[in-house]
Amino acid sequence: MIDRGEKFELFDVRTPEERAIARLDIARHLDDAGVDYLQGLPKDATIVFHCHHGMRSRAAAERFLSAGFTRVFNVEGGIDAWSRDVDPNIARY
Repeated sequence: MIDRGEKFELFDVRTPEERAIARLDIARHLDDAGVDYLQGLPKDATIVFHCHHGMRSRAAAERFLSAGFTRVFNVEGGIDAWSRDVDPNIARY
């Protein structure tokens, strides 16, 4: 999506402690303010979730699909896969 120049919203569902170890600057934290922001987006906005390995973000994706969002994605493997396959400068933990 990034390489194709697609517009999307990336949300990080991890804890603040995890985000302090490794984070993607383009990701918005899915805290209360992040949820408020997300809920204000159009239902057809492209939404992507990530966590450490992809389990919590999958649950978040399912939650927002159930809420009527139609273009929802999960980063399989989470930030761990991102740091391994996309940007090795992102710390692994």
